Amino acid sequence: MDNHGGWMETAFNTRDPVYLQVVRLFKERIVTGLLAAGEAIPSRREIASLLKMNPNTAQRAYKEMEEQGLIVTEGNSPSRITRDEDVLRNIRSELLGEAVRTFVGSIRNMQVPLQEIVALVQEEYESDAQRRDRKPGGEGA
Repeated sequence: MDNHGGWMETAFNTRDPVYLQVVRLFKERIVTGLLAAGEAIPSRREIASLLKMNPNTAQRAYKEMEEQGLIVTEGNSPSRITRDEDVLRNIRSELLGEAVRTFVGSIRNMQVPLQEIVALVQEEYESDAQRRDRKPGGEGA
């Protein structure tokens, strides 16, 4: 397990509870493929150290993720990302829904026809894919 894989570059906002931001960070890493179903995750102490946060906050985040079914902890084994397909699908739907609601909320008052919005989103999505493909190593780099 790569303990440094992008964990240390995390910045938390002062608006939301840190433990909920940690839960969201895990969800984002799952949806983007940085964490896979069944993958062992850093211990509570390790994540507290990597994210420079209070160990009690890390404990609270892990407890929340266990309650949501996001992670599974059995005995003295490391906690792992769930393999439950329904939970994983729901995480993706949750984050996608939040992004769409934020986007729609930001453009609602512009009074742009839906067809134009869909066309612009499709154009940007395809342009972004092309930009990523041109980067050395493609998307996974």
